[in-house]
Amino acid sequence: MVFKKMSRERKTHLATMAVLILALGVALGQRSGWRLGGSGLRQPASPQDAIYGMLAAARAGDVAAYLANYTGPMHASLQESARETSDAASSAYLRDSNAAIKGIAVGEPQMTSDREASVRVEYVYQDRNEAQTVHLERANGEWKIARVDSAERVKTLVPYGTPVK
Repeated sequence: MVFKKMSRERKTHLATMAVLILALGVALGQRSGWRLGGSGLRQPASPQDAIYGMLAAARAGDVAAYLANYTGPMHASLQESARETSDAASSAYLRDSNAAIKGIAVGEPQMTSDREASVRVEYVYQDRNEAQTVHLERANGEWKIARVDSAERVKTLVPYGTPVK
């Protein structure tokens, strides 16, 4: 009889400790910038997330998702271009224009203000590398691509796919 009572007290004690540890973990997580979303804890969206989202949508040929990563005049211009062609043609263009990309290096954002950031993105192709600066703006907690500088060719010492000796 005493054994069952101690067992119940021990279970209550363990459950209380687990709840306290969980509450402490959530509090520390929120303090360090994590937030609770529909699929569990996740970090707030970053400028890089908008870039990766745009690239993933382009690879998939998802025009609506691609456009959702842009804002301002660039969004309006891309949307107008998409309207002038069929959905299938726009989707094929996105897939084809990204098919040659072998790899991507997305740099750390350079914050110009709490609402603006610039990120250097390097695209690796079979025969060359190109880099460009992507300028983003934050609105309603989401980063969107506002404009993109012209791509510049980057000198590579060893082209992609070269066998290592």
